[in-house]
Amino acid sequence: MKYHLGIDIGTTGVKTLLLNRRGSVVGASIKEYPMAMPEPGWAEQSPEDWWQAVIDSVREVLNLSGIPAGDIAGIGLSGQMHGSVFLDKDNKVLRPCILWCDQRTAKECAYIEWKIGRKKLIRLAGNPALTGFTAGKVLWVRNNEPGVYKKINKILLPKDYIRFRLTGAFATEVSDASGTLFLDVKNRKWSKQILEELDVPLSFMPECRESWEISGMITEKAGRLTGLKTGTPVIGGGGDQAAQAIGTGIVKPGIISINIGTSGVVFACSEKPQFDPAGRVHTFCHAVPRKWHVMGVMLAAGGSLRWFRDNLGREEARAAKQKGIDPYEALIEEARNIPAGSEGLMFLPYLSGERTPYADPCARGVFFGLGLRHTKGHMIKAVLEGVCFGLRDSLGIIEELGIPVKEIRVTGGGARSKAWIQILSDVLGREIITVEPAEGSAYGAALLAGIGAGVYADAAQACGRTIRTKAVFRPSPANASVYNRRYRLFRSLYKSLKEDFKINQDSKISRR
Repeated sequence: MKYHLGIDIGTTGVKTLLLNRRGSVVGASIKEYPMAMPEPGWAEQSPEDWWQAVIDSVREVLNLSGIPAGDIAGIGLSGQMHGSVFLDKDNKVLRPCILWCDQRTAKECAYIEWKIGRKKLIRLAGNPALTGFTAGKVLWVRNNEPGVYKKINKILLPKDYIRFRLTGAFATEVSDASGTLFLDVKNRKWSKQILEELDVPLSFMPECRESWEISGMITEKAGRLTGLKTGTPVIGGGGDQAAQAIGTGIVKPGIISINIGTSGVVFACSEKPQFDPAGRVHTFCHAVPRKWHVMGVMLAAGGSLRWFRDNLGREEARAAKQKGIDPYEALIEEARNIPAGSEGLMFLPYLSGERTPYADPCARGVFFGLGLRHTKGHMIKAVLEGVCFGLRDSLGIIEELGIPVKEIRVTGGGARSKAWIQILSDVLGREIITVEPAEGSAYGAALLAGIGAGVYADAAQACGRTIRTKAVFRPSPANASVYNRRYRLFRSLYKSLKEDFKINQDSKISRR
C-alpha cells in the first residue's frame, strides 16, 4: 500500500501526518518552536527552527509508524501564510521571518494603496494592502533594513522555505501566493504590473504552480537528515487555510468552514473570483484547480484563549497538567455554568489588531462591563463569546456577497471543545457540523500529496473517500436570542473605540 505525507509549518509548531490511501492516519508528530516579539506588534520566527522541527517530526513519524520511506508516494506541504523568508545569493537566510500576525507595515500598506490605487489593487490582487501580507514586509525591509534588502536573491513563504530545504527548488503554489499581494489572483500568476509599480524584481519570486503539481524531489542531503527516500516527489500543497479546507471537504460552493486556530477563519469555496469592493474579506486562489475562495480572518481566535491561559490561567494550566488533561478544556470547564452573555461582560478579541471586518492594526483587546460580580469563569466565557462574535462578522460579509451558506463545518483546535462549538452555534444561530478526521492543514496537505502522486483523481474524490461527518450542534433559541442582542453591542464597541485605539497606538510609538 502506498502512503502520503503532509507537513504543516504552523505558527506554534510543525505537524506531520502520514496517511494510507483510505485517509487513515498511521503516524503523527508535532514539534513546537518559539515566536519572538522584539517590539510591540511585531512577530518573528527563525526559519531554522522550522527546518529542525521538520527533521524531528518526520523522523518521529517514520519511526512510530514503521512504514518504509520508500512506500511514501508523495509529500504535501502546508503552512502559515504571508511570512517572508529572505535569502541571499548563497541561499542563506538574511533575517528572521516576519510573520502573518506582525503589524509593523502600516506605512508601507498606505504607500502600496497610494501607488497602485485601492480599487485597482483589489481588482488585480483580490485584496487591499493589509499589514499581515507579504508585500508590506518586503517594502518595510527595503525602507528600514536597506543592507538586508540589497542582498535579497529570493523571497519565500514559510512552507516554501521548507520545500527549498527538502528539494532545492524555489517554488510555491497559487493558494499561498495569493496572500503575498503580488499575485494576479484572477489569472493565477504573478502580477508583473504590481511588481513593477512597487519596484520589486520578478526574479525575487519563486516559480508559481497549481497546488497539486509536483514541485521537486527529495534531495540526497534532505533524505539523509529526515529519513525520507531520495527522489520522493514533493507536491505544491497549500496555504494553511486552503489546505485546511481540503482536509475538511470544502471543495465546492455551499459548504463553509470555520477554523478556530490561533487565528479564526471563515472560508467559502467559489467557482469564480468574487471580490469584496470594500476589501473586508480576502479572495484567494483555492488549492483546487479553477476554483477560488473567499475568507474572513480574525487574528486572535484561539490566540485569545491562549493569551488568557498564559497570563491569567497559569494556575488552571498547572493543575490540568498534573491531572493529565488539556489545560484549555480545564479553562472552558470553569466557564461552563456561566450564562449566555457572561452577565454583562464582553471581550473584544483584537489582541493582535484585526483584519475582518476592520483591517485595523491599532485595534486591541478589551474587557468591557467588568464588575465585582464577575469571576475568572465569566472572563473565560466572554473570551469564547467574543471570538464567536468576530467569526459572525466574517460570515455576515460572505452572505452579503451572495455566496451560498448551506452547511457550516468547524475545524481547528477550538473544534475539540464541544462547549465552544455550542457557543458558536448559538452566536450564529445555525447548525454546526464537525468532521473526522479532524487533523487540519497537515491532513489537507497529505491529501494534496495523494492527488499529485496519483493516489486520488482529484480533490473531490480524495475528500469523498476520507472525510466523514462526526457530530451536529444545533443552536439554543434562548441563547441565540441573547447573543443577537449582545452582538449589536459588540459591533458598536469597536466603532466607539476606533479613534481611541489609534491615539493609544500613536502614543506608544511617540514614547519609543
